[in-house]
Amino acid sequence: MTARVLMVQGTASHVGKSVLVAALCRILRQDGYRVAPFKAQNMSNNSYVTPEGGEIGRAQAVQAEAAGIEPSVEMNPVLLKPEADSRSQIVLLGRPQGSAGGSYFAQVKPRLWQAISTSLDSLRDQYDVVVIEGAGSPAEINLKQHEIVNMRVARYCGAPVLLVGDIDRGGIFASLVGTMELLDPEERDCVKGFVVNKFRGNVDLLKPGLAFLEERTGVPVAGVVPYYYDIDIPEEDAVPLDERRRMKERTDYLLDIAVIGFPHISNFDDFDPLVREPSVRLRYVEAHDELGRPDMVVLPGTKTTVRDLEWMREQGFAHRLRQLADDGVAVVGICGGYQMLGDLILDPQGIEAAEPRTRGLELLPVTTVFEGTKETSRVTGEVTGSAGLLGRATGTILKGYEIHMGRTFPSPGGREPIGRAPFLLKERSGLPVEHLDGAADSAGMVLGTYLHGLFYNRGVRDSVLGALAERKGVSLPESGGDAPHSNDTEYDKLAALVRSSLRMDLVYGMMGLQAAP
Repeated sequence: MTARVLMVQGTASHVGKSVLVAALCRILRQDGYRVAPFKAQNMSNNSYVTPEGGEIGRAQAVQAEAAGIEPSVEMNPVLLKPEADSRSQIVLLGRPQGSAGGSYFAQVKPRLWQAISTSLDSLRDQYDVVVIEGAGSPAEINLKQHEIVNMRVARYCGAPVLLVGDIDRGGIFASLVGTMELLDPEERDCVKGFVVNKFRGNVDLLKPGLAFLEERTGVPVAGVVPYYYDIDIPEEDAVPLDERRRMKERTDYLLDIAVIGFPHISNFDDFDPLVREPSVRLRYVEAHDELGRPDMVVLPGTKTTVRDLEWMREQGFAHRLRQLADDGVAVVGICGGYQMLGDLILDPQGIEAAEPRTRGLELLPVTTVFEGTKETSRVTGEVTGSAGLLGRATGTILKGYEIHMGRTFPSPGGREPIGRAPFLLKERSGLPVEHLDGAADSAGMVLGTYLHGLFYNRGVRDSVLGALAERKGVSLPESGGDAPHSNDTEYDKLAALVRSSLRMDLVYGMMGLQAAP
């Protein structure tokens, strides 16, 4: 049987398409359907690794989790990872294909479309329903000639479209009506319902506007989804501005953790478990911010290690970080952040940098060499570090994933003996390995690793926070047991909110399905 389809498009980026698709995937799963998400082309540096070692957008992994299935590369066949304003790395069916500017995409669109259509067909052969997410707006007329992610996908598979607008931004009626006006007649026919998203206040005050929408366009309003504060679903592209501001303004904390907000930060969801810790203020330090004296500084992943390292120097963060480390403040580098902590970054093939040799922060005696191959793996291992941040976690089993280009080695003739590698990987992409990962200084307070998802491991997180608290002379409250945070409860809460906000009989009718009683 070929799966039924439903597509969620938006009047703009960041109107809530990804979260709404996750909600619909969970609702359909609850109602007994085998459901999968799909996004033809995603542009994001926040990525994830599938079981087979392919790289896809993090949003599709979240949506797959909401659907109760493992993610696959078919769910996001084309991933663009921005490296500059006009250049991105192309990841096709989970594997990097090199970097290119905008003009190149027009040349390769036939190849990309082949992967997109084949992937969508494959998912429709495996599932009962496929919920498809668009990208940006379908009314970008300057891009329409080569568009492969919005209306071309809807028309290819005959998907009814829910068009979503963000009322919290203002101008939603102009956005929805304007989008419909700019669509071709056959594209307008695909739109079967509007969704007003992120509404605050009394919905009765909105009803005249909803009536206008329906009368002006002939398209029914499928629902009004309220703005929520108490549902924890990972973001797709960046921590929202209001959330970053709220984090910085927190005063009820015991530990202050600063994450350097690189211009090309990637996999920022690495820090979600720390945000949920009641004793922690996690703040993103961005351009013109003061780094201050936090209890720990984290250098996150980045798509452009050398460029963001130079940005750190321009902002004065590099000099301040060295001062803090010399004074005993904990420093953790993940992936690109780990590479920055070393002595040197060598790029003999010109993969990323114009110069073949870049001086690192010299906080760990390691050297990174960029290579053309990219490591994308899910991994399982154990903590081997026994001092400092990891002193309470020695022997703990941990899980994570790797997404990096480049390998890191002890520097020849290092200034000091490198600390024992903090992690031993025992399984990579389902295959047994014996691979040491990362580096630490002798005190275990400066730590680098390639492992994303590190803080999702309760043992590691408790050890790090415990070491920081002991050093600061404060006592942390009990962690509440060893049960890991589960997104299942959050997906169920989201599904309940969206189910009560949408006309589910209308949504099911669009797909030719019977709504659950």
